Order: sequence, then C-alpha cells, then structure tokens
Amino acid sequence: MQIFFKFLYLVSNIIIMKSKLPYLLLISFLFVITSAKSQEYYVKSNLENLEIEVGEVFEPSTYAVDQDGKPVSCPQIVYYNKNGALNSDDGISVSRRRGTIKGEEPGNHKVIALCLGLVDGWLGRDFDVKVSYAKAKDLSVKLDSDQVFVGSYVQPSYEITDNFGFTRYNANIKIKPSNDNIQVDALNNIKAVKSGKVTLTFSLDAVETSIDLNIVKNPINNLVLSSNMNTARTGDVITFRTMAYDDKNQLISDLPILYSYSGESFDKSNTAAAMIRDDGKFVAETAGNYLITATAGQRSTSIPVVIYDRGIQREVINVGTGLVQERHTSDFWVFEGVDKRDYAVSGTWGADGTTYFWDVTDPAQIRKIDSIQVDARTVNDVKVSEDGRISVISREGASSRRNGIVIIDTTNPYDVNIISEYTTNLTGGVHNVFIYQDHVFALSNGERFYVINIEDPKNPYEVGMFEIGEKGQAIHDVWIEDGIAYSSNWKHGVYIIDVGNGVAGGSPSNPVVMSNYSYESGAHHATFPFKSKSTGKFYTILGDEIFPQGIDLYSTNETAGFLHFVDFSDIDNPVEVARYELPGHGSHNYWIEDDVLYVAMYSGGVRIVDISGELMGDLFRQGREIGHINTGNPNGFIPNATMTWGAQLYKGHVFYSDHNGGIGSSKVLPIKPDNSRINEYLDRPRLID
Repeated sequence: MQIFFKFLYLVSNIIIMKSKLPYLLLISFLFVITSAKSQEYYVKSNLENLEIEVGEVFEPSTYAVDQDGKPVSCPQIVYYNKNGALNSDDGISVSRRRGTIKGEEPGNHKVIALCLGLVDGWLGRDFDVKVSYAKAKDLSVKLDSDQVFVGSYVQPSYEITDNFGFTRYNANIKIKPSNDNIQVDALNNIKAVKSGKVTLTFSLDAVETSIDLNIVKNPINNLVLSSNMNTARTGDVITFRTMAYDDKNQLISDLPILYSYSGESFDKSNTAAAMIRDDGKFVAETAGNYLITATAGQRSTSIPVVIYDRGIQREVINVGTGLVQERHTSDFWVFEGVDKRDYAVSGTWGADGTTYFWDVTDPAQIRKIDSIQVDARTVNDVKVSEDGRISVISREGASSRRNGIVIIDTTNPYDVNIISEYTTNLTGGVHNVFIYQDHVFALSNGERFYVINIEDPKNPYEVGMFEIGEKGQAIHDVWIEDGIAYSSNWKHGVYIIDVGNGVAGGSPSNPVVMSNYSYESGAHHATFPFKSKSTGKFYTILGDEIFPQGIDLYSTNETAGFLHFVDFSDIDNPVEVARYELPGHGSHNYWIEDDVLYVAMYSGGVRIVDISGELMGDLFRQGREIGHINTGNPNGFIPNATMTWGAQLYKGHVFYSDHNGGIGSSKVLPIKPDNSRINEYLDRPRLID
C-alpha cells in the first residue's frame, strides 16, 4: 500500500504541474484513484450540495475527518470535473492549481475532491454541483418587422446579458400584449388576430423591454410558389421561391413567408422525413411524395415534388493489413517516397515510443520495413514533408519530461535515421503536428501551437507562436492548407489563421486570426477544410470527440459526437448548415477528396460519405453513405475490436489506422448495374393531390 501511495502522490504532482496530460492517461488515472477507499478518514467539503450561477467562481474548502469526527488537514487537495474528464461536460471548469470552480453552463455536474498525503493513505469523494443561469441584467428583443398581417405569427429573437456579463439567446421569457390584437399561447407562440396597434412587453427576472407592433389586413390576393426542380434525390437541396400579388396583380415585396411540408414515404414501413428552412431551402431524408406549402398570413399555396432514393451505395473491401499486435496504434500518413514507391509511417500509443515505417506500394502486401524508438510513452501524430524526405513525429510522456518533436530522415524508408529533435517550449508534450513549407506547427501542452523552421532539419528553430488567449484555452489539432491554419480549440471551436497565405497579412512568424466559429458541445477535436467541387462553396468540417462512459484501455469503448459542416463562404459570417452523425459512434480523423469524405468513426470503422452538391441537414439520414469498412483485426492488439483512428485516400485506395490493429488498406468497388425490379414503381410516381 505504501508503494502504491508513493506512486499516487508522484502522479498527482505531475498532474498539478502539467495542466494538460494526454486525455486517455488522465481518464485512466481518475478511474484508478476514485475507486480506492480509506478505512480511517472521510472527506468533508463546502462542495456539499453546492449551487452556483453561470459565471460565478467558487473557492472550495476541503478537509478530512477521522472516525471520531475530528478534522484532519489534507497535505494536498486536487479537484477535477469528473464528467468533463469522461466526456464533453464543460458545464463547470475546475482550476487544479487554484482549486476554484466556475459555472460555465447550467445543469447538474460532479466534482472530484482528492485528499492526498495522509499518513496512511489518500481519500477521494464525488460532489454534486448544480449550475443555474445568473439573473438577467439586460434583455434585447428584435422582430423581423414592426408590421405583421392578421393571421401571421410573430417570431422574436432574444439576447440576454446576465449579471456576470455573459450572453445567452434563450430563456423562459414572459410575454404580455397590451390588448387582444395579439394572442400568446402557453408555448409563447405569438399570433396576430386583429388589425390595429399593440405593445408587446417582454420580461425576464426583473428586466423588461417593450416593442410596438402594427397589425394590418393581409393585402395578398395570390401566392405563386415555384422551385428549381420538381424531382430530386434524398440529400439534394431544392430551392423554393414565393411571389405574392395583391388584388391588382401588383407584386408585393419583402413579405415573410412560412414554409412547411407534408409527405408520404415510398417505403410503407417508414415515415416521410425532411426539413425546410425559412429561406425556402428543402431537403428530404426519405424517398417519397412531398407537398410543399408556402403561407403568408391566411393565404397559402402548395406544389408537389418527388424524391427518389440517393442510390449511391457501393461495396468496400479490405485489401491489405499492416498488423501491429504488441501495442496500440495511433495516427499514420501515406506518402510517395523519393524513389517513387509508396510508403506509410504510423505511431504508437501508451507504449514505448515506437514508430513504424511500411512499404505500401502493393496495398495488398503491406510490409513493415523499419522502425524508430524514441524516449516517449506515446507517438500520437506523424507527418511527412511533401517531398517525402522528412518525417516529424510528436512525443508525449518522455521519461526525461523533455517531449517535443523528433525529425527523421525518410529519404530511404528502409533505413530511417533521426536527424534532430526540438523541445524548446514543447516539453509538456506534443499531441499533434503539421508540416507546411519547411515549417512544423507543433501543439504545446494542449494550449497553443509553435511554428518551427526546419529548412535545415539539423538545426530547427522557433519563428512564431499562436494561442487564442482565452481563459480555459485548450487545443487539440492544427491543419494547414494554402497558408491558412485551422486550429481546433475544444470549447472555443475552430480558429482560422493566416500563417503564410498573406490574405490577412499573416506569416509563420506572425499568425493573424481571420475568423472563428464555436458551438455548444465544446468537444471540437479536429478540422478539415474543403471547397466543394460541385458548388464552389467553402466549408470546414468540425469533428467532436466524446467518450460518454469513459475509456477502457483494453476493451472496446463507446464513442459519440458528430461532424459539423460549417459554410465559410462568407468568412466573417460562418453558418453551420449540415451534420453527419453515425448513431452510437463518434468521429476522429478524416480526409476529403473530390467531394467524398473518408472519416474514421472509432468503433464505427471507416465511413465513406458523398458530400457533393449543396449541404443541408442530416447527411447520414439522407442516405449519403457510399460504404463502410470495419477495421478490427482478429489478430490485433485487442482482437476484433474496431477502433479506427484515421483514414486517407491515396492513389485509389482508402488507407486507415486502427488503434487496436495497426494499419490497412481498402478499396471502393465500381457500381454494379442494378437489374432488379424492386424500384420499378418509381418510374411512375404518384403525385400528392
């Protein structure tokens, strides 16, 4: 027990000194320490039944008591957000150094308090912490127009600023009209029912604001609804346009139009499912007959459309395997060597710092040809220069605590050699790296990235650094394309940074932020930018990484989260337009080429997804998946346990790395002619009356 205690005490000090350990190691540690019990002492804290507000900072006081209830001082106290360590709960933030707790989002959360350094052991206890919204200080209400038609619904938007200066956009607002020209139901739906003027008073807590509204008779005599197509596939976006005319057949402009749909699925065991936006954009998830309706006040009109199944599924087969049996595999990279043959490099996780090199010229015969071992527990990421001469690997968990990056000569992948290493400002561990034009972008301690010049790989040197400068900042990944860096910063979302493109005056030594987009999950783990070949629109795909039940290092794991498709065509006004969510499986790394997405979905294997055309709605439910492959191997480190880490399309083959099996290659087979008559009825679709 004393030996274990000394180990525990040592690790706890390391955790305190390092704000960011690799997530899997930290999680594993938490599972160990929270399972232990003490027979002599009990933890007491003012965390008991704690309730705080969003934005409020609380300083806990924790101590131990013996069997007689006598207080005993804890030599060292460590606090953790338990749910935040295990999944994406960012409702509270916990400073391990200061021991303070801050409410970030409303909800019920758990804090672990650890009492370390007692004479005969250590103690751990969970505390429930409830976070609620702070009282409103200011309430702003906006309407699309100060005039509405009889029979129309009013749709206000809210912005609430609380006493801590935080802003939110939803709340249980009380709405009171000045007369009966307006009706407000129990769900706060606001309907104009009589002509005339009305004042709407909105209140939250002790704050009120009012808006005057003019309700007028609907001048519309006729509505004309049209679309850019009347037949489409699931996932295809149809644009509807509505023209309104008065009794003199004069066009009425700038009218709010309410769109809706009804439908009947071709598959009688399924219901028709679709979505339509306020701007008239429609997309269906289910093949069938649909009726689209446009409404303005008490006037409405409808037109039918027919939606067919997308029908893009293809067979995907395993071609070859590069088996790793003795340890976990991390990331990989496939590249063309100086000799024009094809190679791959792969890292290892939670082991002994080994990196493998492979000959993949024949994807059916993947051969391990060399390896490098460095002082590290984990080589999480690997990248190769465009000319194939230099490989850079990341290093975490070095025994010397000098992690950083290692630069390797891959001129001859059959005989690789370490050229140099770089550790300045990177000793806390490097989780991910990227090589771009003789520069390495290396994450440091999960907080920022440094830019390192490797024109002379024997003498690398730092030229720049980027961090977002926000409290609780954390970074997981960085990707560079056309001189633009895409920095994935967990709860702060993606930052788009000029690091050499020049469009914003940025350079490797002077990174300049161009834009930012964040979203509620706070689990943003990786970004991949792409310009749609079919539409010309520019998107970024933002992936979540969540482990709802924690992590078992020696078994399969439940994962969650999805891919967010954000339209960055207007870089100052990014808009999230679509998502890809594979039920029961979360995302990791991914690749895009020719409007096809190749995504590693952990236990869901490699998913190959059609992302052509305008993107909108739930891409999975739209039938956009071309095919998939389970990457688990019966002879792997954990047999048959699919845990796909990354995917890369290379010269017609889909290569992948699997956390439990090594690397492999697969192939998407050509479309087979469909001679069946199963969809014969689709040739004569029945339109909705």
